[in-house]
Amino acid sequence: MPRTLVAANWKMYKTSAEARTYFDTWRTLPAVAGREVAFFPPYTLLHEVSAYLRPGEAAGAQNLHEAPEGVFTGEVSAAMVLDAGCVYALVGHSERRHLFGERDERVAKKFTAALNAGLRPILCVGETLEEREAGRTLQLVLGQLQAAVGMLPPTAGFDVAYEPVWAIGTGKVARCEDAAEVHAAILEWLKKRGAGKDARLLYGGSVKPDNAADLLATEAVHGLLVGGASLQPEEFHRIVTAGL
Repeated sequence: MPRTLVAANWKMYKTSAEARTYFDTWRTLPAVAGREVAFFPPYTLLHEVSAYLRPGEAAGAQNLHEAPEGVFTGEVSAAMVLDAGCVYALVGHSERRHLFGERDERVAKKFTAALNAGLRPILCVGETLEEREAGRTLQLVLGQLQAAVGMLPPTAGFDVAYEPVWAIGTGKVARCEDAAEVHAAILEWLKKRGAGKDARLLYGGSVKPDNAADLLATEAVHGLLVGGASLQPEEFHRIVTAGL
């Protein structure tokens, strides 16, 4: 199993000057042995952030287009983000699914495009509150996994992030036992299909310094996908070092 991965999704925040200030502070904080850190800044900062990274740190794209090139104004291809220094790419983040209408079929194409370009995609899956209350969590999550990984699943080269939609940016966090149940089901699904033999399962959804250690100690949780709490370097460093 690769090292625990803690990923910072900056979403639509930070200018070049703000990123420079962030890393001026970040690089004064101790590097963390045994854990990998990945930063997912806006596209405009990818080259700059890639240049700031230390050993054990990587850059990733928050999204990409499924086509290798073409007349898609405003879009960015897998090859472009790879050229900008990315190792990772988020695919199917809940905000892409629910705010921008990305359906499973398109997420699957992006997942394949990222793999084919040599990126390591992080496939995001998760349910809404209504779906959870209806008892459909595993049906939805495993359905999203099936749609992206497909009938001929790749044996390695990707990770999966479980992000319950109702816990993103709300301050609500799935109980550790809830996360463990979903992660165990994902892990079993992958094992049965011989897929993702090196896949790490990340939890995302209102991760904070005060819950990170418990989440990382949860069975089948191999890392964290952090949103708002990653925007301050000291706070994010506390998450990265949680439980050590």
